[in-house]
Amino acid sequence: MKRPATSRRAALRSLFGAGLGALLDGRVIAQSDEETPNILWGVPLEPFVDPLPLPPVLRPVRSKEGGLMCQLVMTEFRQKLHRDLEPTWVWGFNGISPGPTISAFRDEPLTVDWLNRLPSRHRLAVDHTLHGAGANVPEVRTTIHLHGGHVAAKDDGYPEDWITPGNRQRTYYPNRQVAASLWYHDHAMGITRLNAMMGLAGMYVLRERGEAALGLPAGRYEIPLVLQDRILDAGGQLAYPVGPSADAPWAPEFFGTHILVNGRVSPYLEVEPARYRFRILNASNARIFQMVLAPEQPFFQVGSDGGLLREPVTRHELLIAPGERADVIVDFQGRAGRRLMLVNYGRAPYPSGGAPVPGMVLQFRVSRTLSDAPASRELPGRLARVDQIPESAAQKTRRLILMEEIGPGGRVQRTLLDGKRFMDPITEDPSHGTTEIWEFLNTTMDTHPIHLHAVHFQVLGRRAFDMRRWQATSETVFTGREIQAPREEQGWKDMVICPPGQLTRIIVPFSGEPGKYVWHCHMLEHEDNEMMRPFNLL
Repeated sequence: MKRPATSRRAALRSLFGAGLGALLDGRVIAQSDEETPNILWGVPLEPFVDPLPLPPVLRPVRSKEGGLMCQLVMTEFRQKLHRDLEPTWVWGFNGISPGPTISAFRDEPLTVDWLNRLPSRHRLAVDHTLHGAGANVPEVRTTIHLHGGHVAAKDDGYPEDWITPGNRQRTYYPNRQVAASLWYHDHAMGITRLNAMMGLAGMYVLRERGEAALGLPAGRYEIPLVLQDRILDAGGQLAYPVGPSADAPWAPEFFGTHILVNGRVSPYLEVEPARYRFRILNASNARIFQMVLAPEQPFFQVGSDGGLLREPVTRHELLIAPGERADVIVDFQGRAGRRLMLVNYGRAPYPSGGAPVPGMVLQFRVSRTLSDAPASRELPGRLARVDQIPESAAQKTRRLILMEEIGPGGRVQRTLLDGKRFMDPITEDPSHGTTEIWEFLNTTMDTHPIHLHAVHFQVLGRRAFDMRRWQATSETVFTGREIQAPREEQGWKDMVICPPGQLTRIIVPFSGEPGKYVWHCHMLEHEDNEMMRPFNLL
């Protein structure tokens, strides 16, 4: 999972040439189009000319009945994504994309009304051959899922529980879980990738009142970073590729040529020479980010999907898949007057893809002044209690195959979980209060980020197997010992990266409310074309 610093530097130099090489050596230089080969089909755009937008914080209010409530309205509007482009048609919440950051507290239940006021026609090509997206259902549909939320099945945003324009989805979030960086996004059957591409996503930060005692950066020193990749044409509009058939426009994956952070293309952020806490969300359709700071300095990861880690983890790069969150501290002390960059060098598809990388994510401009209020104390050695679940606690182990069906011309026709489609009979049926081990055998060439709804789990490890042997005989022959999950994955997770040719194992306590939920690949093109399965929590 990790890459040595020497090979990381070599990879960055080979991808970005002398321009980034100078940055890695500590010199700030101007970037030209030739030095920034991050353009495939999109219009060339100069990076770091727009300030980073900060989504407004939406704080719930008391209803007449006494409970906490908030309302978000989904509409279509035009939003400027780069200084040199005309405003882009996007979808969002309360007039912005990504939507407002919902701020909630543990053990304080929240009711959210999601109002669909979108147009009746989609701006992107709907593939009516995909399950649940036939010509007999409305073209524009939404169902909002709180990713990472422990909720009842009726409030989970089940893919078939969609609403149409003019209607309301009311959800109840009990918030009876550990504080964490959650997020909300559309989950409508067969069109999740399209609704996400249009912009239907936002962060939901669940807090604990006692967390302030840790002294982590807070207030203006705590900033959400929502990463998305897009293709933008010369008119500033979104371009989304389609397959070779006009009747079946589904494409296996989407990789954009521009990186948006909080809805701007490669922006800059002015920071003080202090510590900052960044809640990073990969809200892309399929891109896995592999990021470093240049000139090189470490991140200190303090949290993952399900909340704080046991202790800070020093990382020299961040690998973050679609749907994953990384809660990190960056220390700008001693950097006054300098400029640093957050740079992506992950291949697409990861790890063996050959597509050029849109590398310039975000620039930090460190001022020479520090406000009177200190940003934070020294990082604590202990953050949270995270008890590891022993494998002996599992009542059942399930081995599940990640696979592809290849059609004419070698094109991926669909992606599958354990060889089954969404509407096949349910085969995953854990009982409430039990613990299971799920093993994901990845027989494809892609890395798949797998997400389970309604629960958090712990990553056990990964083990390589002989892919050719499996393809010839369906026999699993391991080629090495299991590698334990790295420290940054030893907290609570709701996403797990499953590399190709490896068996990835997780241990899951099924303590949520009984009901029907889903588990799926979080590459949204895969999710929309059968790489999603329901499970019954009995």
